[in-house]
Amino acid sequence: MKKILVACLVGLSALSSQAADIVDTAISAGSFKTLVTAVQAAGLVDTLKGPGPFTVFAPTDEAFAKVPKAQLEALLKDKAALTKVLTYHVVPGKVMAKDIKPGKVTTVQGSELTVSTMGGVKVDNANVVKADIVTDNGVIHVIDSVVLPK
Repeated sequence: MKKILVACLVGLSALSSQAADIVDTAISAGSFKTLVTAVQAAGLVDTLKGPGPFTVFAPTDEAFAKVPKAQLEALLKDKAALTKVLTYHVVPGKVMAKDIKPGKVTTVQGSELTVSTMGGVKVDNANVVKADIVTDNGVIHVIDSVVLPK
């Protein structure tokens, strides 16, 4: 009986953890603190909590650490530029790793990302290091660098 109860509780927690939106998933992961701070500073929380679906190429805190500190601080203070950079990391729709094709893809920002699949998936110059983190309003693919619109 105890084993059944534990199995049920584990199953319920798996269901509840799967039902998080993109923002809540990023917060609970713990490795996207800078991204979450940037999303809040840009006023994009409600959008990324919205129905979507969205595909987010999410830079980790380590990825943001590659950006020179002064440049990152300036970006976080410039809402328009920050919004442009963040929405460049988002593609409309839910694109799973198996569905990613090489070529150009239009971002929410309006510019095109270049996707390549030779030797792993790359988005512009960033490597996808973890794919298919499913949320209730899309999917997150973790990248190792911040990508900037041209």
